[in-house]
Amino acid sequence: MTGATVLALPNRHPRVFLVVAAAAWLLAYMALLPIAARLAALLPFAPASHLRDAVQFFLYDTPKVLLLLAGVVFVMGMVNSYFTPERTRALLAGRSEGVGNVLAALLGVVTPFCSCSAVPLFLGFVQAGVPLGITFSFLISAPMVNEVALALLLGLFGWEIAALYLGLGLTVAIVAGWVIGRLKMESHLEDWVRDMPRVQAAAGSDGMSLAERIEGGFASVREIVGKVWPYILTGIAIGAAIHGWVPQDFMASFMGKDAWWSVPLAVVIGVPMYTNAAGIIPIVQALLAKGAALGTVLAFMMSVIALSLPEMIILRKVLKVPLIATFAGVVALGILLVGYVFNATL
Repeated sequence: MTGATVLALPNRHPRVFLVVAAAAWLLAYMALLPIAARLAALLPFAPASHLRDAVQFFLYDTPKVLLLLAGVVFVMGMVNSYFTPERTRALLAGRSEGVGNVLAALLGVVTPFCSCSAVPLFLGFVQAGVPLGITFSFLISAPMVNEVALALLLGLFGWEIAALYLGLGLTVAIVAGWVIGRLKMESHLEDWVRDMPRVQAAAGSDGMSLAERIEGGFASVREIVGKVWPYILTGIAIGAAIHGWVPQDFMASFMGKDAWWSVPLAVVIGVPMYTNAAGIIPIVQALLAKGAALGTVLAFMMSVIALSLPEMIILRKVLKVPLIATFAGVVALGILLVGYVFNATL
């Protein structure tokens, strides 16, 4: 197969291209460990030194995370082509509580929206008549349980932890949105938001071909990986430093199961941090390896992603302070419960 033929596959033979691309990705992923081992053997450091451990961690995790992220983002980019903002609003408009919260949280997983999209998404949902609690289930799930977080968790910890995080994130989003909806806090929307004219959201059909959806997958890789790679390198570098130099039991002293205050402290530390899943998950990996408890680390990670201070500032444009405080408080309570439950059971 010539180079020109390969380049033409996405347009002329999109199904063949997907098979070839999947096989190439799998071969590259399987080759990472032996290549990293050979590179580590060439390092001019003492075999048991802290520096060697840190550099080896960085050399292996960087290509692993980037390759895994690119593959998952490509697939999710194709999936995302089916969920435009208009179609998402149409799917949620008119849904009852409970069912609507579950659907909103699930849609948050497969839609490419982040905290920076909070205001336009919120306004679009309000105009489409989506209930407030259902809207919050979506706004919590979309940044917290996203393809970046799941891809990195899958690659670094395996499917069990990735599935655990998926279930926890969806539960927090569903329950928190339902609670906010039951509190009937529509009066705490900014006046200009409540006065916006309502519009009917139509699902429609985008008519995209498979080749166009493949291009959408590539566009997602260029946009998302191009945006988050500095966070990935920074996170892996910090994780490598923790892995190489932090004593084995140091993290257990204040992020372990025995310290009752470790979970709320992790949440308090996580909220003001300005990063995303790409930057925080490699740090999480290193914390767990050094003795931190799983529940405490999950609470830290979820607070960084779902309760970031920048998102609160953005939402202040459309929400009054009591509603923002209620949103933050309900989500924080859910995260605290997750942390304590898993520290007590695992």
